[in-house]
This record gives sequence, structure tokens and C-alpha cells, in this order.
Amino acid sequence: MSGSQEARKKLARDKILVALDVTSIEKALELVHLLKDYVGGFKVGLELCTNCGTPQVVEKISQAGGQVFLDLKFKDIPNTVAGASRAAARDGILMFNVHCDGGSEMMRASVAAVSRQSTHRPLVIGVTVLTSIDQRIMNEEVGVQGDVGAHAVHLAQLAKSAGLDGVVCSPREVALIKSACGRDFLTVVPGVRPTWAETGDQKRVMTPSEAVAAGADYLVIGRPITSPPQEIGSPVEAAKRIAAELN
Repeated sequence: MSGSQEARKKLARDKILVALDVTSIEKALELVHLLKDYVGGFKVGLELCTNCGTPQVVEKISQAGGQVFLDLKFKDIPNTVAGASRAAARDGILMFNVHCDGGSEMMRASVAAVSRQSTHRPLVIGVTVLTSIDQRIMNEEVGVQGDVGAHAVHLAQLAKSAGLDGVVCSPREVALIKSACGRDFLTVVPGVRPTWAETGDQKRVMTPSEAVAAGADYLVIGRPITSPPQEIGSPVEAAKRIAAELN
């Protein structure tokens, strides 16, 4: 393989963050050991951290060679989120997130807290509109009127003005957010499903190649890799197949 081919392969692989939506640290570490050479990092969220404790989860995954996206979606008063952000700024954390609709003051407090760290400064990412929420749910249940895409762009612009590094958004909003906030503003994208995987509870989805073509910087992919269809094979084969699709 040529050097340029190797670089493209690495770039594609590094875009993939595997969602470790499991209940035990043992199962999480099994997946980390299997996949760490084929993906860019691992998302850990409420299920795993509540079951096993956030510090232990981050430490053990980091020691096993995996970078961590800490997906705890902080949303509270600014002082509380600042304290949580300081705690999250530990070695092994690639990025963590806060809810954009917590407001500008809260987001600025988070950025300020981690910017004072003398050693490690993780990326701070804002959550726009959850990918389980569609137009009807946003308008009728959440009570936010207007178009879901326009609302996601509004929240992304708010996040950028507060100093965040990027946002979590549906793949359908990536191009809109890149246009509004610039190419260097990161987009972390769940709701990514290969054509051979079920969509599950995600509403606003795209395939991996479609999401990257739209400008996605990171793809959060869980079940299609951790529990792939039998005809795809192992988690490693699923990860390799997605990376190949991105190339």
C-alpha cells in the first residue's frame, strides 16, 4: 500500500467513534481491545458510566489504548457545569459534550473551566437536537416551533459564539452547520447507519459515506459495529467495512 493510500485509510479510520452502549466495564474493554486499531476512539455515555463509574471507565479505556468521547451531555447552572467540565478534563478524554440549550453563559463557563487546565484540554462539543427527535416531536412535544434543521443551526451558532469546538448533530444538518459556522467547526455525528444495518430508534439518519461527504468530522456508530448482522461478521469486520466505505 502506498503512503497516500495509508494516509487515507488512517483518516477514514480516525473518523469512527464506537459507541460502547454496554453495562459492564469488562464488555467495554473487550470491545476496546478488539477495535482500538481499527477506529479513532470510543464513546462512553450514561449507561456505562452510571453502571461502572465515570473515572474508572475513562481510566481503564485509556489504559487499554482507546481515546474517549465522554457523552454525558452536561446541562445545569453555569457553575455546576464548570465543575463537571473540570472533572471531565482528564487524560484519555478526547472530547466531552454539553447541551447547547443550556445557554451561552453555561457553555462559556465550560470552555473557561477546561481552558484553565495546565495539562490536558479536551474538545468541548455542544449537543444540538437529539437524533431521536424529528420535526413533529420538536414542535408538538418539546414545544420548539420552526424547522428542526434551522433550530440545529441556531444552536450551533450559539455554541460557536460561546467558544465551543463543535457540535453533535444529525448528519442531515452537517452541511447547513458547516455553511453557517465554517469548515473548521467540528461536527460529531450520530444517526449514522450503513445500508446493511437497522436504523433502530434514530430518526434522522445517513450512511457513513453520505455523512462524511456532507462534511462530518466524526461518526458515532454503535450497534452496526458492536452487534453487526451475522452476514457482516465480527465487530472488527464491521469496522473495517465502514472504513473502506469511507475511502
